Amino acid sequence: MKFSEYRNYDATGLAELIQSGQVHADELLDVAIARAAEVNPHINALHTPLHDFSRQRAKDLDSRKPFAGVPFLLKDLQHALKGFPLANGSAACFDSVPLDNSSIVDRYLASGLLPFSKTTTPEFGLLGVTETQTYGATRNPWNLERTPGGSSGGSAAAVAAGIVPMASANDGGGSIRIPASHCGLFGLKPSRGRVPTGPYYGEVWMGASADHVLTRSVRDSAVMLDALHGGDIGGPFELKSPSTPYAELIKQAPGKLTIGYTTESPIDTKVDQSCIDAVHHTVQLLKDMGHQVEEAKPDYNGMELAHDYLMIYFASVAAVVRDLRKQNGHRIVKKIEAITRTLASLGETISAGEFYQSRQNWNTYSRSMGDFHSRYDLFLTPSVAMPPMKIGESAPNPIELFALTMSNRMGLGKLLLKSGLIEKMARDNLKYTPFSQLANLTGLPAMSVPLYWNKDGLPIGVQFIAAPEAEDLLLQVAAQLEEANPWFEKVADI
Repeated sequence: MKFSEYRNYDATGLAELIQSGQVHADELLDVAIARAAEVNPHINALHTPLHDFSRQRAKDLDSRKPFAGVPFLLKDLQHALKGFPLANGSAACFDSVPLDNSSIVDRYLASGLLPFSKTTTPEFGLLGVTETQTYGATRNPWNLERTPGGSSGGSAAAVAAGIVPMASANDGGGSIRIPASHCGLFGLKPSRGRVPTGPYYGEVWMGASADHVLTRSVRDSAVMLDALHGGDIGGPFELKSPSTPYAELIKQAPGKLTIGYTTESPIDTKVDQSCIDAVHHTVQLLKDMGHQVEEAKPDYNGMELAHDYLMIYFASVAAVVRDLRKQNGHRIVKKIEAITRTLASLGETISAGEFYQSRQNWNTYSRSMGDFHSRYDLFLTPSVAMPPMKIGESAPNPIELFALTMSNRMGLGKLLLKSGLIEKMARDNLKYTPFSQLANLTGLPAMSVPLYWNKDGLPIGVQFIAAPEAEDLLLQVAAQLEEANPWFEKVADI
């Protein structure tokens, strides 16, 4: 099979070719690995090859599996593959080799996928861009001077470049939806507890994070969710399974829906006109489909939510660094990037009472969304507030970097937190992606749909948030939009 033919299929389509005997898994791996060798020097999305592992799996293929023989990529964050390093984007974890697969990796493998490489991620998945001291900058196939987003930026860049039709991803503050928007892909963040996080975690980021995939088609996301959903042994959740598989539900129209939308940033920052235009374009599509769409938004304080998001953000980094120090000794901290060490220092300054109160505030946002969803089936916003930024644009300036470095050396985390510098830096960074954290703290399912490209040829996604456990509704609407405004043939010229 030639690459030109390979790229014409989504993962489900490739699996159907294997099931019918028209192509062999080894042929698909050859194409994917060759494509990776061709484009990865330009986009820097892959590391840690797993070629021998995938070749061996191809020999023992069960063609009855939904994704039997389809080449796949694993995000190098939390998605542990037994016997292979799990670096989490950090030099501090180069020697970390898990003894067991993550539950989600077991389910990827059980679906027949053939992982042949790991994908890049910012250190511990902390940023909305994929730029690290360890691996350098990952670049967007639509424009190599731009970011593919983060933290699933490596997976998104690889899918957009045609290496694979689908790759693993997770989302603690937008890390599926942001790269999906930046790279012209479909990205669904499932409900809290829909997909297992065991055995290494019960909840990641206190339940703010969820795992799934980035895809080019809606049906791939639906079929994958059928393969992934459900609790694992000892896990904290067991959500009710849909009565009909998601892959079948997307073939059914959702009926007339009432949809509220806004283009205003919840933290009162600027929203680029192209992101506003993407929402207006989507509103018209939805109206043409017969849905009722009107301007409306939930009643919550966006700045307070941003603050509570940063509290879990800081605290989680502190816990990660503590764990690394416990396992490897204090010297390991020197291998962690300066910004990450500062975030950990800030996390150590938060009292138990402050953290508990902040976590309790999540209830406020959930109640607000509950009230909103009693009146509206879906909430529509831009996925991001600005098009993909230039590589390096979000890095601290020299003065900020000096302040961070000195605070680390002198243990001035509390003083730094009170100085206002961190709030400024957080606001400066969240201004690019202020819409995504709401779904994480409330645990609601959300998706980014690629329906718009700006005048510079950059993709701009739109976000939909649904009520708890309503992935079926999101996927049905996405399938409608995919039919009305197809995007599969829009591919990056790289």
